[in-house]
Amino acid sequence: MIRQLALSTALALALCACSSHQAPAPQNSSTSAGAAAGAGGGSSASGTAASASSAAAAANTPLALPTSSEWRPGVSYTVISPAQPTNAPPGKVQVMEVFWLACPHCYALEPLIEAWRKSKPSYVQFVRVPVMWGPVQRAHARLYYTFEALGRHDLVDKAFQYIHQIEMQTNSESIMVGSSKANTLRIQQAFAAKNGVSPSAFAAAYNSFDVSTRLQQAEEVNQIYEVDSVPTIIVDGRYKTNVVKAGGEKKLIDLINFLAQWDHEHQSAG
Repeated sequence: MIRQLALSTALALALCACSSHQAPAPQNSSTSAGAAAGAGGGSSASGTAASASSAAAAANTPLALPTSSEWRPGVSYTVISPAQPTNAPPGKVQVMEVFWLACPHCYALEPLIEAWRKSKPSYVQFVRVPVMWGPVQRAHARLYYTFEALGRHDLVDKAFQYIHQIEMQTNSESIMVGSSKANTLRIQQAFAAKNGVSPSAFAAAYNSFDVSTRLQQAEEVNQIYEVDSVPTIIVDGRYKTNVVKAGGEKKLIDLINFLAQWDHEHQSAG
């Protein structure tokens, strides 16, 4: 009976993430990790060589690994080596969620993430980066960044809800994705138009240099952190974890707080 319960628990946790399946294996990236970090915060990837060098040096300063009676490296989270620089301001710790608008597990985590965002410590900088496994994920990523470029963050939430609802009805992940790039644009334009965005404004943002740049940065983030499931959480460019490693959705929030607080206190002490 105990063994059956353990197997059931393990199976339930294993179903807490969307995986890449046929996605190509991550490739080594020669692009600056500092530029990739900009994909989450919306800031420019450019900067002086001195500041980039300083950020890289700070990111790779050895820290004691976060450990407690509940959380252990290699079990609760993976240590990223070498640690990657982030675009968080001095004194801040970046928490990054890599997600997908059509991922039911990301959608299930969303209420907890939103509640946490409202109460998170002031030293935490939260950013999101869409996963970039294949054409469907990239189409959803472009939609996400287009709404961000338009300043319509509310439509990200509406798209999240809409895609999930239709996905449940149709058992298809390709919601708001057409048979061609032109069809995808028209489908997404129609959704935006129903929510007060003119087709021309949507198309301008959709095809903008800013959105294209952020998509490229998201590709780099996905490669650097070797994202093979979502939701994936990256804390301070040093630690990677997820619902399975944490032991559940609520425990993931506790683990995020633990890792962020650890790095904040140890960086301050250093």
